[in-house]
Amino acid sequence: MKKTILGLWVTLLLVASCSSGDNPEKILRYTAIPDQNTTELEQKFAPLTAHLSDVLGVPVQYVPSRDYQASVEMFRAGDIHLAWFGGLTGVQARAAVPGALAIAQGAVDPQYYSYFIAHQETGLERGDAFPEGMADFPFTFGSESSTSGRLMPEFYIKENTGKQPDDFFPKGFSFSGSHDKTVAMVESGRFPCGVVNYKVYDKRVAEGKTDSNVCKVIWKTPTYADYNFTAHPDLEVIMGAGFITKLQSALTDITDKKLLSALPREKLIPASNEEFESIAQVARELGMVR
Repeated sequence: MKKTILGLWVTLLLVASCSSGDNPEKILRYTAIPDQNTTELEQKFAPLTAHLSDVLGVPVQYVPSRDYQASVEMFRAGDIHLAWFGGLTGVQARAAVPGALAIAQGAVDPQYYSYFIAHQETGLERGDAFPEGMADFPFTFGSESSTSGRLMPEFYIKENTGKQPDDFFPKGFSFSGSHDKTVAMVESGRFPCGVVNYKVYDKRVAEGKTDSNVCKVIWKTPTYADYNFTAHPDLEVIMGAGFITKLQSALTDITDKKLLSALPREKLIPASNEEFESIAQVARELGMVR
């Protein structure tokens, strides 16, 4: 009798295990690269989370990411199935997950750019020419995996000077980890020069968090494609065929600007993988993606 009961329990456990694998949990989990304060991001994404859950008719959960590469790894592992990536992290994620699709981007994102910034005491001023005078000072990028805070700035440094950062900055360079930190470090004088996402800088100045007379913009880069929402192909299995198209519409149909304040964007438009091929090309040239 004991053997019969034990056998029954084993059978039930196996059935439960198989059922769990065949019917994955229908929760849309998403994340965003932490290009700003992580705690603030989690709070700011709450309205978007509630909106998507209501429109899509499924539970939606925002999952914080500790850094840029962690967001890519969560996507690769299937722990999250939607992510607000930068241009580079989006390219890396889609390369790691065949079938992944860029589905939405900010209306501003096809024409994105970076600011090279400097503390007032450097004496560097804004101009149309690349500011080679930065070479006289220590410098900070943002995250190592940031498109606007590292990848494209490094590309423009090489394009304008013929040098890699190791050679161009003889006094050294570092990575702050986020755009907010880059601006704060340059404004405090901890790093005389740096490079930052233009939207973060402009927003901080508009909110009175950064003094543009102390932390100055000295050069604006040419434009490039950047941020995007990328969807994991497993969504079509978990949620059903056609769900990614439904998700894309749910994002691009948003008209309430408050729902997009975490990004921050005023409007989302459709995106495609092909639009980020130039980013992928630069990333391959710099050895940041295969």
